Amino acid sequence: MSDTHAPPAAAPTPAADDNQLIAERREKLAALRTAGIAFPNDFKPRHQAAELHHRYGEVPNEELEPQAVAVAVAGRMMLKRVMGRACFATLQDGSMGDKHGRIQLYVTQDTVGPEALAAFKRWDLGDILGCEGTLFRTKTGELSIRATQVRLLTKSLRPLPDKFHGMADQEQKYRQRYVDLITDEAARARFVARSKAVSSIRNFMVEHGFLEVETPMLHPIPGGANAKPFVTHHNALDQEMFLRIAPELYLKRLLVGGFERVFEINRSYRNEGISVRHNPEFTMMEFYAAYWTHHDLMDFTEQVLRHAARAAAGTATLTYGGKEVDLDRPFARMTVSEALVAFAGLSAAEAQDASVLHARLKTLGEEPPAHWKLAELQFGVFEAVVEAQLWQPTFIVDYPVEVSPLARASDTNPAVTERFELFITGREMANGFSELNDAEDQAARFQAQAANKEAGDEEAMYYDADFIRALEYGMPPAGGCGIGIDRLIMLLTDSQSIRDVILFPALRREG
Repeated sequence: MSDTHAPPAAAPTPAADDNQLIAERREKLAALRTAGIAFPNDFKPRHQAAELHHRYGEVPNEELEPQAVAVAVAGRMMLKRVMGRACFATLQDGSMGDKHGRIQLYVTQDTVGPEALAAFKRWDLGDILGCEGTLFRTKTGELSIRATQVRLLTKSLRPLPDKFHGMADQEQKYRQRYVDLITDEAARARFVARSKAVSSIRNFMVEHGFLEVETPMLHPIPGGANAKPFVTHHNALDQEMFLRIAPELYLKRLLVGGFERVFEINRSYRNEGISVRHNPEFTMMEFYAAYWTHHDLMDFTEQVLRHAARAAAGTATLTYGGKEVDLDRPFARMTVSEALVAFAGLSAAEAQDASVLHARLKTLGEEPPAHWKLAELQFGVFEAVVEAQLWQPTFIVDYPVEVSPLARASDTNPAVTERFELFITGREMANGFSELNDAEDQAARFQAQAANKEAGDEEAMYYDADFIRALEYGMPPAGGCGIGIDRLIMLLTDSQSIRDVILFPALRREG
């Protein structure tokens, strides 16, 4: 359904050669309309290319051809060779396998008749065909279909990109993902891997006693993370609403309600910058378990990621950007202060000295906000210097209370929380903590966040009175974690940009 309030996006202007080709194809479509039904919908494929290669790919022709294996396939014509009374064509369907869902057709006048062959010769690359015939192997050993019937099901009006180079412009690949998927086998494989990873995670969670739930995407109060929300207006309620920045506060309400293990694979939205690791609309999985601590969460998160890697990539020992990433080994664990010593060149004393940290940030060209104390300065240096160096899986633990408004404070050191973030290849992959279930403590932290918002911090949290009310009924001790699905898929598919693993990433409107 189109948005009648949005101005239409201008279509890109095709090249002059493309204009001519499109005009020629439209003439062919007009002739098809005159002759009868131009877009038939009565052909039923019974087989897929990958299945045929799997079953018959190794059968020698002297055994295969006498069997007269009858098949019916449908797909897009990617290649065509015309040789007088015979033609070869390559059909591509939606199956995935060693041959990437492609199978060769052999169309001859003897088997389909002169009219059908003449029609076939007029068809173009990109057209969607239906073909019935029998399997055989050519002299070069290629598994093929000797066509007895071939039909044009969908006329393609636009030419495909050059078969040898595909789409050269990266933004065009993102903007016209439908063409990218037709022409780039690696792109199709990435999204198949994404589907396998997400399905494996869902199954893993259910197998471990978690209940999958759905929570609102329109929130009356944004919460669950420090981020700038998208704002909209609900006409019937006549009130401002926000696209969710995280499902956390609703999932914890379910803990109050008695669901002790819940998870949601969800879309969240943050009105922030776009980069190789950020898209304003992204996918994450959040899960919460009663009576778990942040230590339980870290152990379980390791298991989730290993399971997803094996499902999507076939191994938990990966290569990313030419460097190994080992998810099989136990993940490293260190505090923020320990990371500053290990990766920022600070001594243990300097890591606890606000003036040293302030000066370090200034040498990096960053001006720390005036209200930052030691904890925020440590975190600022960590983000600026350390984060990018954490290549192998590393849990950073004991985050300061000031930067963790929803996490439970440590019983042994009230200045830090029982929180962790997981970093792999220099990117945050997961964030979790023992949940704060003290209603009065949570109310005080919300008030501190509200004060920061009044002081100009657009990403500070709102005061959520209903969530405080829920906590006042009593929430069991619990742990919760969020895993960035898009960034995980980047790792599993060796993709350098988040746009490579999102089917339709956010882009500036054309025109």
